Amino acid sequence: MADAITGKDVVKMVKDQGIEMIDLKFVDMPGTMQHLAIPPSEITEDLFAEGTGFDGSSIRGFQAIHESDMLLVPDPTTANIDPVYDTKTLSLICDIRDPLTGEAYSRDPRYIAHKAEEYLKSTGIGDQSFWGPELEFFIFDSARFDQTANEGFYHVDSDEGIWNSGKAERVDGGLGQGFRPRHKEGYFPAPPMDTLSDLRSEAVIEMQKFGIKIEKHHHEVATAGQGEIDIVFDTLTQTADNVMYYKYLLKNVAARYGKIATFMPKPLFGDNGTGMHTHQSIWKDGKNIFYGEGYAHMSDTMKYYIGGLLKHAPALLAFAAPTTNSYRRLVPGFEAPVNLAYSARNRSACCRIPAYFDTPNSKRIEFRCPDPTANPYLAFPAMLLAGIDGIRNEIDPGVPLDVDLYDLSPEEAANVEQVPGSLDAVLDALEADSEFLLAGDVFTSDLIETYLDYKRTNELDPMRLRPHPYEFFLYFDA
Repeated sequence: MADAITGKDVVKMVKDQGIEMIDLKFVDMPGTMQHLAIPPSEITEDLFAEGTGFDGSSIRGFQAIHESDMLLVPDPTTANIDPVYDTKTLSLICDIRDPLTGEAYSRDPRYIAHKAEEYLKSTGIGDQSFWGPELEFFIFDSARFDQTANEGFYHVDSDEGIWNSGKAERVDGGLGQGFRPRHKEGYFPAPPMDTLSDLRSEAVIEMQKFGIKIEKHHHEVATAGQGEIDIVFDTLTQTADNVMYYKYLLKNVAARYGKIATFMPKPLFGDNGTGMHTHQSIWKDGKNIFYGEGYAHMSDTMKYYIGGLLKHAPALLAFAAPTTNSYRRLVPGFEAPVNLAYSARNRSACCRIPAYFDTPNSKRIEFRCPDPTANPYLAFPAMLLAGIDGIRNEIDPGVPLDVDLYDLSPEEAANVEQVPGSLDAVLDALEADSEFLLAGDVFTSDLIETYLDYKRTNELDPMRLRPHPYEFFLYFDA
């Protein structure tokens, strides 16, 4: 919807279009979409100023039980007809407010995104940043998993998986067919090998109804239904909104087909993982300040921004690659973007400068470490603040890495720094290097401490305490 839309406009839309229900959406700290619904009788202009109450103690990373009351305040500019429901439903993304102070809630991830955009303007460096994430995903036919005291397993299946080549029947009961992408050969054969083009097309159509501009969609490298839908760049908060809607709509379109969409970075052993390469640039007075006369036509500003990304990359990954599974993907030696370097074409470097077009408007950085389990309202601001820190302190990223990393001698390779290899390592890095995130009060110490505690308590500790299925293969006969 247009930016000028107001609460009054939304109230009128509800009446004029016969809306039967209004869905209020927001995102918890780990990055999962939450919602509640209200009938049309509850939507007034006051709702957009005063909000509606909910229990913040039941939301991950939010309030303690003795201070649980919070307010959801809908953003009228996010109003869209929601195609997921049979009931005619209007969807609104909400900001969160403290009912006692009336102020924006400091742990609301979307508030972090708003503050990051305002901080950029306050620095004088630029007045807008643009973001273009490339979300990859898998579409499976089934997924089963469980973990108990005496059992732990997972099983995913895909009719398109190369391991199903010997089946007499497809998962859906049809005849077996021999057209399946081999491991690492899914980029990108036409149908009948690509069986999911219609599903992706339908997801694109639904995304466009939400105002998300789409560039292309295609099968990705891995077997078993890995795909990608590329969205056109937009401003930081708008792009974060688009990422959340992208995930929401793709999962629901897949469900219509009786399939399951997942953004888990590494659901398959021995095949490509799923990333979210994030393109970013800063503009001022309508001009891209990343374009210049340097290497690959980049400006000094862009060079220093890269310096900030590389310097703070270990801490950034706590938000940008935020799961234990993220580090099954970020493994050295497997074409993963693990090298703390930049290059115009080298895809194993953390920062790439795309060379498809070389015009002022197209000049951007592609930060390749993130994956789509990231909360975009936290990951995008963290990257922006790292880049701004690089600009303000003129952090030199060194010389570009344009050689084939696999041709380097052991001595040369040892000089190329790499990202940390585990979630606990990047959380430690964030704890040690968080000062740059506090600039402009974008992040707060409370939010960072809450995030660290949540990740360690709810993800690291449970993983450490449980036996891994492969340990039985390795050690049961010891």
